[in-house]
Amino acid sequence: MEKQFSAVEWSYDTNIYEVNLRQYTLDGTFAAFAKELPRLRDMGVETLWFMPITPISIEKRLGTLGSYYACSSYLQTNPEFGTIQDFKNLVVTAHELGFKVIIDWVANHTGWDHEWTKTHPEFYRKNLEGRFFDAHGWEDVIDLNYDNPELWSVMIDCMKFWIEECDIDGFRCDMAMLVTLEFWRSARTELDKLKKLFWLAECEEINYHEVFDASYGWKWLHKMEACWKQQTDIDGLEEVLHYYDSMFPADAFHALFTTNHDENSHSGSEYERLGSAANAFAVMCCTWNGIPLIYSGQELPNKKRLKFFDKDFIEWTGEYALHDFFKKLLLLRKTNPALRTGDAAVSTLRLHTDANHFVFAFLRRHGNNEVLVVLNLSNTDKPLVYVTGNILNGSFTNLFSNVERDFTNDSYFALRPWEWQVYAKQF
Repeated sequence: MEKQFSAVEWSYDTNIYEVNLRQYTLDGTFAAFAKELPRLRDMGVETLWFMPITPISIEKRLGTLGSYYACSSYLQTNPEFGTIQDFKNLVVTAHELGFKVIIDWVANHTGWDHEWTKTHPEFYRKNLEGRFFDAHGWEDVIDLNYDNPELWSVMIDCMKFWIEECDIDGFRCDMAMLVTLEFWRSARTELDKLKKLFWLAECEEINYHEVFDASYGWKWLHKMEACWKQQTDIDGLEEVLHYYDSMFPADAFHALFTTNHDENSHSGSEYERLGSAANAFAVMCCTWNGIPLIYSGQELPNKKRLKFFDKDFIEWTGEYALHDFFKKLLLLRKTNPALRTGDAAVSTLRLHTDANHFVFAFLRRHGNNEVLVVLNLSNTDKPLVYVTGNILNGSFTNLFSNVERDFTNDSYFALRPWEWQVYAKQF
């Protein structure tokens, strides 16, 4: 695959925190969320992804507030959240604290009363009766027509607006595979002239990495869920990881997650879908070759399904039980080159143990830097698990206990059900 674009340097060791603004606070505004920034920065969050901040259509709206993904304008903010100036202020504050900011971009469809339905009806697909429609069964949106070259130009201008006016750092592109790859190539070519951006595609199509830096790890999510339900085993997990490594470009990033807005609202929280395995797999998503994606409230942790079309704010308690859990993982990823994603200098080795059927162990290396991860992906209480071979050498420090161990002649681990251990090599 010919690579026309390269990833922005900061993305190789970043992480992504998805912001569900409506449900984040009682006010549900840009200004209210800004108060959370110091806490999130302390947790190690690097990149803030805001679900769509554009106004929501009223016609055929679902629920009382409608879907973020049924916009009525690409050049305004949802008044529920605040003004464009409020968002600009939020971005400035975020940048001052060291965050990057990306916004959700919904290019495939709009809501039924989007302003273009009046000013540019030719931008939309029509059914045999000449009416707007959606081809995917989403009743609150209508499809745009990318056979119209004028739409390309206008859409790209709308994307430019948020870069020039608000200084955003990238886009998470909703259902990217529903829009022709040629459009995305044109958009990135034009927008790169303004600013080097980060591009995340909500899709898992290999060829979309011709344009996008990162894509979704849906296969991995579903395989994790199958593992918890005992519908697959360690070999099934490894099969997906091998698919990512062998079929995608070497520099392709995969966003790895245990939950997001779709999964939480429509399928259940990670604790419904992954049970006792939720945190073990969160460790995996933060340490494997990918970009960890954390959803609003995971640090609480939030165990309820948030309503998608109505106000249903996260019930913060003032205590963040998983704050330090994520902080340790995200800081390690940021500071240890062995956890960089899409880096040819990093190698990832699956380690074999005497319990390969339920223990997943791996080592990631970059020069002298090494990170060791050992996961018990079962209900089995294993007093001793031995790593076979002579791959582990030297002293390592446990990320969570700070206990130092020399594995040169002593490569064994005691693992409780669904326990994880993470070590960084000392040198």
